[in-house]
Amino acid sequence: MKKLIVPSILSADFAKLGDEINAVQEAGADWIHVDVMDGHFVPNISIGIPVVEAIKSIGPPPMDIHLMIDNPDEFAEIFIESGQPFVKLVTVQIETSKLLYSTLAKIKSHGVMAGVALNPATPLSSVEEILTYVDLILIMTVEPGFSGQKFIKTMIPKIRRLRNIIDKSDNNKPLIEVDGGINLDNIRDVAEAGADVFVSGSGIFKTKSYAETIQEMRDMVEIAGGKHL
Repeated sequence: MKKLIVPSILSADFAKLGDEINAVQEAGADWIHVDVMDGHFVPNISIGIPVVEAIKSIGPPPMDIHLMIDNPDEFAEIFIESGQPFVKLVTVQIETSKLLYSTLAKIKSHGVMAGVALNPATPLSSVEEILTYVDLILIMTVEPGFSGQKFIKTMIPKIRRLRNIIDKSDNNKPLIEVDGGINLDNIRDVAEAGADVFVSGSGIFKTKSYAETIQEMRDMVEIAGGKHL
């Protein structure tokens, strides 16, 4: 499968969010990452349903919605409905989803990919029983809540271990997404560890040319191709 470069709009200029989304779409973004924060699970408040509805109105790239909230089981379907038909993926945090199996099933019933995210300190053992049910596993490489944080280097072995687990599985093989501090300095290492989907916020939006940055990222991921494990 093609490796995906996904700008996180948390780092975009919210005063001109529509223009920023159009700009990364023209620059070649595969999806856009939409971080939903409630001020409870993470110490920040970000994007809600009205913003997703507004994004929908501009005909965006496929939306990758990450629910960093206390009650994702209640809101997953609402966010899908607010962004249809542009919602590609909804990811819930394993630390807060109380009804994980049923929530994943609800997401998939809408024809949307279902993902599960793990915070840096959450062990991979927590997802072993759900590998069959998910389309994507998101490894957070910073503590969730704010853009522009420094990449936690010890997450590279965690990505590599997850790649090994998935490759050895005889069943479903979910994609590996990585989010947090991804930029031109580390994306090759992340790709070599086995990631498939690369979320980058300030690593794209704080550069002079989105198109050049995204292309450089693609080049580095391509160079890393086949070298993981």
